[in-house]
Amino acid sequence: MIVDGHLEGTITLSEGRLTIGATANVAADLTAKDVLILGHVQGNIVAGGRVELRAGCAVEGDIRALRLSVEDNAVFRGKVDLTQSAAKAHESATPAAAGSLA
Repeated sequence: MIVDGHLEGTITLSEGRLTIGATANVAADLTAKDVLILGHVQGNIVAGGRVELRAGCAVEGDIRALRLSVEDNAVFRGKVDLTQSAAKAHESATPAAAGSLA
């Protein structure tokens, strides 16, 4: 799923990759298997796999994931938890709301 533009609320994907586009301005908690951030995000991110913060993005919130990649010139303000508990949190957050946008 690719998100561009302005969005507020919660995004939850049970499988697949969530991409926040370069022109996106998102105020939401994000839960997905993998998350790629190119734009601006204010909210917490939980990923069962990998979170990628690309050059020029800005994230304000906490990240829980198995892996984290941060490029030069990416802005991040928050805490990081890179443990197996991130995968469990992703699984427990997605069973009933698979693929929902709230």
